[in-house]
Amino acid sequence: MASFRLYVGNLPFSATRDEVNDLFAEYGTVTDVHLVMDRETGRPRGFGFVELSSGGEEAIEALNQSEFGGRTLNVNEARPRNNDRRGGGGGGGGRRW
Repeated sequence: MASFRLYVGNLPFSATRDEVNDLFAEYGTVTDVHLVMDRETGRPRGFGFVELSSGGEEAIEALNQSEFGGRTLNVNEARPRNNDRRGGGGGGGGRRW
């Protein structure tokens, strides 16, 4: 059975893992919720990822552009990580003489 990894954008900063889990549990079995936090401040960044063992298409259909906590959600299938983008590799360093 395939799992669905969904990107959830424009989350309210006050959203908790449990609240997001409950929202998506109506459409399938939630196996993971990851809310992205700012590394420096430890505060939520307003987006995250939800993994479902089933019901991914139904969740996208029902929740994309819906209101949650006073904000309009953006829900779509998460794209695979691309290591060529931000944070993907070692970063240079200084000049070499």
